[in-house]
Amino acid sequence: MSNAIQPSRRRFLGTAAVTMAAAQFGLAAWGKIQTPTLRLPTEGTLPSLGGATEWLNSRPLTAAGLRGKVVLVDFWTYTCINWRRTLPYVRGWAEKYRDQGLVVIGVHTPEFTFEHNAVNVRWAAKDMRIDYPIAVDSEYAIWRAFENEYWPALYFVDTQGHIRYHKFGEGDYDRSELVIQQLLSEAGATGFDNRPLSVAAAGLEVAADWVNLQSSENYTGYARTENFASPGGSAHNTPHVYTFSQTLKLNHWMLNGDWTVGKEAVALNAPGGRMACEFHARDLHVVMAARQDAVRFRVFIDGQPPGNARGTDLDEQGNGVVVEPRLYQLLRQSGPIADRRFEIEFLDAGVEAFDFTFG
Repeated sequence: MSNAIQPSRRRFLGTAAVTMAAAQFGLAAWGKIQTPTLRLPTEGTLPSLGGATEWLNSRPLTAAGLRGKVVLVDFWTYTCINWRRTLPYVRGWAEKYRDQGLVVIGVHTPEFTFEHNAVNVRWAAKDMRIDYPIAVDSEYAIWRAFENEYWPALYFVDTQGHIRYHKFGEGDYDRSELVIQQLLSEAGATGFDNRPLSVAAAGLEVAADWVNLQSSENYTGYARTENFASPGGSAHNTPHVYTFSQTLKLNHWMLNGDWTVGKEAVALNAPGGRMACEFHARDLHVVMAARQDAVRFRVFIDGQPPGNARGTDLDEQGNGVVVEPRLYQLLRQSGPIADRRFEIEFLDAGVEAFDFTFG
């Protein structure tokens, strides 16, 4: 792998992982028969954790100091919807197996500029109820030491410091938990409940509706965007007045109003600017930040307020406010899913929008 971080690798379609897990690994009868034994060859050695710029919820941890413990290393970045949907399981495993010797370490390696700020990581971790140790990896030192390329990425380490299994992306949670149980059993741990963890996910942590998901993540910055549909294309790094096209194809997006299209995000220069996209998914989220204290906005779906299709960051009329730099859940539909037009109008200038994600 290149020494450069590869943030486009954050995206995973979890359908295969979810639907094939039981058939491929024989886990459908787990809980009815004796816990199966998995073949877990050594994949490497736990690299140094010394590159962390700081630690949260813990004193600094070292690979040598973790010998004798089963370790789960979870690479994350707090705006990643794919990682966010794995969090209920990682958080649950940390609690369930803590007394049996499992140590969960979250390695926060940032994608967007504002995620380099440890203040943002701290409040995000608190908001998400993460109390296990977090290595703040703002310089990508741990990421590179693992030769990692993905968010989320899980590495399972035995008491001798050997990496015995890894999991990239969402899904396959039963197998991951079996790996934890097997490594703990190898270490002599007993008395834990070997039934698979049951989670009650809510909000952003609810699993995607993979059956109806026909839209994938799209960035807004010119470095990685796709399918920009405003007439005339985009002008990079300079203020420009954009207009909506008359029609919008599925998985295309556009701007209206005075915007600056930057490498990482689009920034609104005057009140009243709009963004729109055509999508096919149950959920729609946007990563946004405000250059001032707060930016008010309104969301529409097919030209109407979302009502019961609103996400957790809206009221029924589609009103919301950008305050913290984070992932905002704007739509969660129920019932039949079809191609829909999403539109967001910003009542104040100063918003930055980074990407659309779906679920």
